[in-house]
Amino acid sequence: MSDKDFPVFIQTAFPQQPELDRWQQISREEADLVYAMTLRNELSGGTPVVREFEKRWRDWCGLEYSITTMNGSSALYCAYFGLGVGPGDEVICPAYTWICTIAPALFLGARPVFADSDPETLQLDPEDVKRKITPRTKAIVAVHLWGNVCDMDRLMAVSHATGVPVLEDCSHAHGARYGQRIVGSIGHVAAWSLQGSKPVSAGEGGVLATNDAGIFERACLAGQVNRIGGLDLVTKTYAYLQPLGLGMKFRAHPLGIGIAGIQLAKLDALNRSRKAYVEAVEEKIDGIPGLRSVKVYPKAERGGYYAFPIIHQPNASSRVPTATLIECFRRQGLAASSSPYPLLHRLPLFAKGFDLFTDQRGPLCGDYPGYRQGDFPAIENVFDRLIFLPMLSNPVPGAVDRISEMVAAAMDKAYSR
Repeated sequence: MSDKDFPVFIQTAFPQQPELDRWQQISREEADLVYAMTLRNELSGGTPVVREFEKRWRDWCGLEYSITTMNGSSALYCAYFGLGVGPGDEVICPAYTWICTIAPALFLGARPVFADSDPETLQLDPEDVKRKITPRTKAIVAVHLWGNVCDMDRLMAVSHATGVPVLEDCSHAHGARYGQRIVGSIGHVAAWSLQGSKPVSAGEGGVLATNDAGIFERACLAGQVNRIGGLDLVTKTYAYLQPLGLGMKFRAHPLGIGIAGIQLAKLDALNRSRKAYVEAVEEKIDGIPGLRSVKVYPKAERGGYYAFPIIHQPNASSRVPTATLIECFRRQGLAASSSPYPLLHRLPLFAKGFDLFTDQRGPLCGDYPGYRQGDFPAIENVFDRLIFLPMLSNPVPGAVDRISEMVAAAMDKAYSR
């Protein structure tokens, strides 16, 4: 039986355009490595493949310490714990991000404080972050959403002025850069997701990296139970707690990390291909009245390209709803969609609050004020006008023209009604 006899399960929440894309994320190379690892029982803990991957990750992002975890959420949990986030603290993060960005902080007892986003780039607004800082603020989370990049100069300036550390959530932005530095290497600690739809996939997995030994060691205590005592700690501060740490296990599965190691070697080529496709389509989009591309800050270089959003700008004389336009795109054969992520402050969990630990304990009850529509006008204004186009990783010849033709045809039909 050949490899082609097995159906391919697509790991993504986004619409696909398979007839225009030749990309296959997993190859025989990953399968052969997993087979070899299985035969040598490299199935748990800090195995040679896991440790080699962590070294490669450190070298790649230019940071001194890294550790793998079972997913991006647990990497974020360990990062929050590393920063000392706990009950009574506040964590600032964008209202427009995936819930897993902030959920780990909730389970540490910290209260989310949402901030607005720049409607041009969809990234966290440093000015609103500055307004939201209080004596209880323990961390600022810079989410590099959809593979675009936050204004790290301004966010780090806020951090330096206030003493509040920055956690970079790089789950969408593998290989993105800001001022020639890999995102994740700019703040105080960073987390990446290696979930199956990410450009570096472990199926399920995550990575934390930092230059701060104190953050790193606390992160290891939080989730690396019994990973060969002492090897993950770099000072003697917590040596007395080894090898069990705090008894929590967020360790990555070695087979997934083996797959991610091969995926990491392919990342540069994948980013080049996605960049060429996205920029070519954006050039076409920017020539179509009523649509525009998402902006990128001058020092930023996108990477990962987890999704491909564009912005609908209805004209005053013919205000076609974005939902109607998306339906027109689909009728033309284009796999378009609205945002797969909701605005977090619109979710009942955050709008109304929740008794997380029962008996009116936890960060989302008591004096928790909740959120309402209108609290974040900049991102609210643009959010409902976002359209997500298919991300092609290895487009067939003519794919850019075909995508552009379907967009233009749909716009003509929508606005000629």
